[in-house]
Amino acid sequence: MNVEAGWRQRAESVSLPEVHRTVRVPPNAGFWRKLLAYAGPGFLVAVGYMDPGNWATDLAGGAKFGYTLLSVVMISNLMAILLQHLSVKLGVVTGRDLAQACRDHYSPPVVWFLWVICEVAIAACDLAEVVGSAIGLQLLFGIPLVWGCIITCLDVLVVLYLQHKSFRYVEALVIVLICTIGTCFALNLFFAKPSLTGVLLGFVPSVDILKNNEMLYVSIGIIGATVMPHNLYLHSSIVQTRIYERDGAGKREAIKFATIDSTVALMFALFINAAILVLSAAAFHWSGHRDVAEIRDAYQLLSPILGVTVASTLFAVALLASGQNSTLTGTLAGQIVMEGFLNFRLKPWLRRLITRAIAIVPAVCVIGFYGEGRTGDLLVASQVVLSMQLGFAVWPLMRFTGEEAKMGEFVNPWWIKLLGWSSALLIIGLNVKFLVEMLLRVVKEG
Repeated sequence: MNVEAGWRQRAESVSLPEVHRTVRVPPNAGFWRKLLAYAGPGFLVAVGYMDPGNWATDLAGGAKFGYTLLSVVMISNLMAILLQHLSVKLGVVTGRDLAQACRDHYSPPVVWFLWVICEVAIAACDLAEVVGSAIGLQLLFGIPLVWGCIITCLDVLVVLYLQHKSFRYVEALVIVLICTIGTCFALNLFFAKPSLTGVLLGFVPSVDILKNNEMLYVSIGIIGATVMPHNLYLHSSIVQTRIYERDGAGKREAIKFATIDSTVALMFALFINAAILVLSAAAFHWSGHRDVAEIRDAYQLLSPILGVTVASTLFAVALLASGQNSTLTGTLAGQIVMEGFLNFRLKPWLRRLITRAIAIVPAVCVIGFYGEGRTGDLLVASQVVLSMQLGFAVWPLMRFTGEEAKMGEFVNPWWIKLLGWSSALLIIGLNVKFLVEMLLRVVKEG
């Protein structure tokens, strides 16, 4: 079947042309060499699942409810694995990223609407990363938050330099930062000595989550902060950086190895998010600090409670690495979205500065006018915006990968459709509930 027949218009350009099909995959190599060649894009995607926007919800969940919400972290991560697999399929089979697929399927007014809300979501995500990085710089070096936000602009130079050298350098830097985050939390978990039995039981879903409204509210926040809409656009593009055969066998192999790559990477993200919650539970839940939800409060309390001076420093280093890691992928996501929806290219440095300015301006204004104590509100606001956009990314992904006219022999089987649409509707429903309750809480407090 001709897959192109399923689209309103034919593909006009490739995704990320400067790195498209630039990473060689040895054709006759064994399993492990091929897996190594495909490894990388999944880790770029995984950083979006451990960005500073996740920290507040994980900290609050652990401090208030101990290990109970670990099951929510695990379920949201499993849904993310499925959605990223579908992003891989879309990119490999159709040769389009999700933004290009939307452009080639929907009418121009719908495309422009989807582009605008996606740009808003990327700016909101970038806002969380800017604030997270700035908090990390302040905690480690005493740099005021306003200056910390401005300093984060410098990462554009790193991204552009590495991308010019080779896309593999970008992937390598991301993996190094992920390992840094993981090492910091592994050490802090060693110092905190959490209950292994309690942790294992926490991964078992509990009906108390549905009965307790406060617990349900935090659970919705965890899911809303975990699945990032821009990752679906990003992954469907960067999976095309590999050189694979365009026949059926080549595409099947590419999907297999790219899915292994993203699944392994997302298991690292699961460890990081679970580690934040477990650390918060072990340090704060049973020590009388169940109201800890702010990153700065956790930093100040961690060393005194654990009795280890370096614990707070490790926490701040992980936060800084998390913020900087996420900004690297935000650069690529912004470029993919603009080029994909509009078929319009800007110079990468200009595109990055525009995206970063949109994030920095509100951060600097809020901090300047209301003080540094409102950074937590900024992080929450960014997650609300992301929640609003998520359905507009998940819905077309499920629709495109479920149509035989577009996917041919790679169309989703019935059980993938069932799991995918169930996950999509659950995520959308919980995020709508999260948004409504957040707005009601703001109105009540206002």
